[in-house]
Amino acid sequence: MKKTLVLLFVGFMVIGFSTTLLADQKNYGCGLGSMAWEGNDGLISQISAATTNGSSGNQTFGITSGTSNCTQYSEWTSNQKVNVFVADNMDSLAKDIAKGNGEHLDTLASLMNVPQKDRTAFNAKLQKNFARIYTSESVSAQDVVRNIEAVISST
Repeated sequence: MKKTLVLLFVGFMVIGFSTTLLADQKNYGCGLGSMAWEGNDGLISQISAATTNGSSGNQTFGITSGTSNCTQYSEWTSNQKVNVFVADNMDSLAKDIAKGNGEHLDTLASLMNVPQKDRTAFNAKLQKNFARIYTSESVSAQDVVRNIEAVISST
């Protein structure tokens, strides 16, 4: 049993060493290891951080949740922000889309990562397709977001 643990430890060290041997700095990704050895960019620190990350299996959770020095996948975050914004601003957004400009439409474009150079076309496309976006007076915010995505993806 003791021999197995030693072999496992050595194996993790070899894996960590092989991932950081020829690299410059911070090659261990995010996770508990990046937090435990933060600011220490030497080879041994990188090996230790990579070993901690590899053996604890926390990077997937960190990436998904945006914790442990990991950045959450931006599309999920953006979609969540878009959903909340549309839900909180249904009437004002409808007015801006109907007229083809306005503060709420600008904010929506920003949350959807529409480049500044494409915003005029974005606004015009949504204005032209207003009836496809706001299909009834009782349309839900989720339907509005889905309809906007459908309009944008159509040619």
